Amino acid sequence: MAASTTLYTDRLLLRAAGPALAEALADFHLRNAAHLAPWDPPSPPGFFDTEAVRERLALAGQAFEQGSGYRYLICLREAPDRVIGQCNFSQVSRGPFQNTILGYSLDAQLQGQGLMAEGLRAGCAEMFSERVRLHRIQAGVRPENARSRATLLRLGFALEGHSKRYLFINGAWRDHDLFALLHPSWPDDQPPA
Repeated sequence: MAASTTLYTDRLLLRAAGPALAEALADFHLRNAAHLAPWDPPSPPGFFDTEAVRERLALAGQAFEQGSGYRYLICLREAPDRVIGQCNFSQVSRGPFQNTILGYSLDAQLQGQGLMAEGLRAGCAEMFSERVRLHRIQAGVRPENARSRATLLRLGFALEGHSKRYLFINGAWRDHDLFALLHPSWPDDQPPA
């Protein structure tokens, strides 16, 4: 069974990434370049040009179909063609791990309204659904990113550790705190499917 390509919350629409949303995603990145720069790895020139974005979204669509990654672009239900954020469940690992790595971002102008938590709640529920059936979701956050840490804790993620010099971001290797959310009803003695 495949993951749902569209998820709805009270205020949001999460759409599986695909080339049709390239212009909207490129616009999101341009609007938020300064806002996201302290938290994102550096990008090469042209990375956010519409055609480059379209190519990456096509690959994300293939990964979605294959079950190796699930990237959702987040829109307000009242403006379904304007991307305001994204959540990416990447590096899906099956077998005894049943794990994914979560990354996410939200428009600077919409911070502080609970939208990211609302979108991530829907995305995580889909990852734990019978369609995807993962056991664990991991996320790394820079210790000084208080807003992101608070979002993960509000969703039930537990702090599991600290990784020194984890990712190269904003001109230096940066430490990250590692969080995880476990499938809430997966029995300890139940093997992976």
